Amino acid sequence: MNRIAVNLAGNGYEILVEPGALNTPSLHLAPHISKDRVFVVTDTNVAAKWLEPLQADLQKSGVKVIHHVLPAGEHTKSWAGLEELTDWLLAEGAERSDTLVALGGGVIGDLTGFAAAILKRGCHFIQIPTSLLAQVDSSVGGKTAINSRAGKNLIGRFNQPKFVLIDPLVLNSLPDRELRAGYAEVIKYGLINNTAFFEWCEQNGAALLKRDPEALSYAITQSVQAKANIVAEDEKELSGRRALLNLGHTFGHALEAETGYSSELVHGEAVAAGMALAFHYSVRRGHCDESDARRIESHLKSAGLPHSLKSASVKASGQRLVQHMLHDKKMTAGNLPFLLANGIGQTYLADDVDLDDVAAFLDLAG
Repeated sequence: MNRIAVNLAGNGYEILVEPGALNTPSLHLAPHISKDRVFVVTDTNVAAKWLEPLQADLQKSGVKVIHHVLPAGEHTKSWAGLEELTDWLLAEGAERSDTLVALGGGVIGDLTGFAAAILKRGCHFIQIPTSLLAQVDSSVGGKTAINSRAGKNLIGRFNQPKFVLIDPLVLNSLPDRELRAGYAEVIKYGLINNTAFFEWCEQNGAALLKRDPEALSYAITQSVQAKANIVAEDEKELSGRRALLNLGHTFGHALEAETGYSSELVHGEAVAAGMALAFHYSVRRGHCDESDARRIESHLKSAGLPHSLKSASVKASGQRLVQHMLHDKKMTAGNLPFLLANGIGQTYLADDVDLDDVAAFLDLAG
């Protein structure tokens, strides 16, 4: 069992990483539920496996479960999905003192967290992430959002959960592709500022992808602790410190936009390709040794992850991909900061990037 504190003034909370925690969820959730009912939000995929046991255990402890099952997939994280969820909550009589439980991956966590932020000007919510990507990234830090026609996660707000419950054993039923996609976010923490952790990934990534319980628990705990540390320093991305967590995302979101936020290229795969591109672009700028970029590319390839535009099956021109980047949330006064690197574990925020040069680089990279 690993307990990780996210130390935020007035908004702090605990993350519990414990294999088997979902066998007796009420044991861990009860201290964070102030009423005798909870509103559980999940999707069709997760509901088939985890909704009934969660509901049975909570109701056995005296907590009534009112649940809503949404369609699985990125398209649910939309205005229509938000309207459906908030209309249902209001119809069920949800109050500000109620607690929403997000049982699912990043889509359900982001959507439920945003609904909790705006419903009657704010109610409580708990995260129970069921994908590796959500466990190591999206369930921690309070970023909640929906997508719009203009781009990914452009409508949202910071809303910290009351508690995050992570059970690594739920990943045993996760499809291989989703596990690999989540692993991209694990690798990210080594590339940001922890060379030793990237080396651990090189040595243990294969075991993790075979669902070795020790490897999974270690990777999840290390990743969550790394993110919690950065979030505690810069909760709302004001100082630039938290922006480091976006490594690979500027390139990656452009790839997702080009593929229509579809199953053609899921988020973690786009981030993997985006990280490889960020390091190769850093080489182009003369700030990173090419051997580091090749090393990252090799590890991503060994993990079955996209590591280039070609392996991500994206054939768009550099200018087209840059047009997608213009909708990035980090854009300020016409300038888009990029997460680049001086080497593995040496990521930095560059605010002097010429987008025409990025387009030219992408044309060559393609």
